Amino acid sequence: MPCCSVPRCSNAGGHRFPTHVDARKKWIVAIRRLDSRTKKLWQPGPSARVCSAHFVEADYRDDGNVERKLLRDGAVPSIFPFGRSAKSVCKGRKGRAKRRHHDPFEDICPDNIHSNLNPEIGFSEEVVIDNDNEGCSNQLNMSVNDDGHVDETTQCCLMPSHGLRLDSLKDKPEAVKYFTGFDDYHHFDFFFNVLGPAAHYLKSQCSRLSPQEQLYLTLMKLRQAKDDFELSLIFNISKVRVGQLFNMWVNFMYHQLKELNTWPSYELTQEHMPQDFSKNFPSTRVILDATEVPIEKPSNVNAQSATFSSYKNRNTLKTIIGCSPSGLVSYVSDTYGGRTTDRQIMERSVLMTDKSKLQRRDSIMADRGLLVQDLFANRDVFVNTPHLLGDKNQFDEEVLIHDRRVASKRIHIERIIGLSKTFKILKNELQWNKVAIGHKLIFVCFMISNFRRRIVDKYA
Repeated sequence: MPCCSVPRCSNAGGHRFPTHVDARKKWIVAIRRLDSRTKKLWQPGPSARVCSAHFVEADYRDDGNVERKLLRDGAVPSIFPFGRSAKSVCKGRKGRAKRRHHDPFEDICPDNIHSNLNPEIGFSEEVVIDNDNEGCSNQLNMSVNDDGHVDETTQCCLMPSHGLRLDSLKDKPEAVKYFTGFDDYHHFDFFFNVLGPAAHYLKSQCSRLSPQEQLYLTLMKLRQAKDDFELSLIFNISKVRVGQLFNMWVNFMYHQLKELNTWPSYELTQEHMPQDFSKNFPSTRVILDATEVPIEKPSNVNAQSATFSSYKNRNTLKTIIGCSPSGLVSYVSDTYGGRTTDRQIMERSVLMTDKSKLQRRDSIMADRGLLVQDLFANRDVFVNTPHLLGDKNQFDEEVLIHDRRVASKRIHIERIIGLSKTFKILKNELQWNKVAIGHKLIFVCFMISNFRRRIVDKYA
């Protein structure tokens, strides 16, 4: 008499596999057995059996026949006394490399299998289960033993957190602001449309998420610095896909926002300049300040030296940010290692190379550490900074009043930097594999600040 086909069950006899194709496939998936040679789902032969120990009482007909119980139509085995030990099919160096680069969402079962699966069942190689109305929606992870049987110790892929998806937050402006930085869903949708019609047709390797959801995922990572694994659980996609989507959308937003002309003309600057600012510093075109983003310590010694900031006492990326007197982020410099000085960044900045940015008798407002007065002197552009004490014991009264006025106006750029760093990816340590796009991350986060409400009072 043939033994039971369920892995690790030694009972003899049992019920034959159904002849109906759909019912037969349900049984094949339910017993979780793989062919040891092909590593695909095991296919039962004519003598294959599943013993009664794997069926519940409700699976049998209540016809009074005690000697021979018959299964109901649609009954599927659901009781499996599997053990806890398992070994991976992939062994050795090649196997480990394969597992590292393996994307579970690329493995697709040869056949579409209709099944009502127990949610506790799991797989490590992907099997795609097609429900009639849902398509490929249930991804399970399967691990294989040496004997070709499937191990149950791995847990199934968690279902998406629907409460955090974009559709569920349309009527929750606080949640939208928490995850994206925008005031509500309409504000978020406005930004999406500002990115242009290309955003609607942006192709991705993940067709499961709409373009709006992909942007929402990217902003969620920028705003809350969420781990890729956590986002993969929320959106029910693989961790690899999360990284691909994030890099793609950061690059897309960078190039789209780069096309916006955020440098206001002299007339526009004067028109929107706050009243008190216009009274005391009417020639100001831009307020500058440097900011640094912490990064993971590189393994390369030269990279460590180039990115180490003595001011922050850690490895950083440094950028100079500029805003107009009205609070518009109008200038974001290229990003350099933390060792680079502010003067070196200014020497390479577009403010030096593009003479149309600053005209004669314009002025720049900056911190006293930005010593670039001589760089702009030949262009008749004044750099307005607080005075240095030098050899004096104290400032004169007029100088002290001037410096206080400068500080009261220069605080606007510090407020903008603080506002932009509510995107926690700029405050947390940036992983080394993201340093290559660090300048794009910084640019995008600061440009998004221009879509916020006015932060500089018109009377300031």
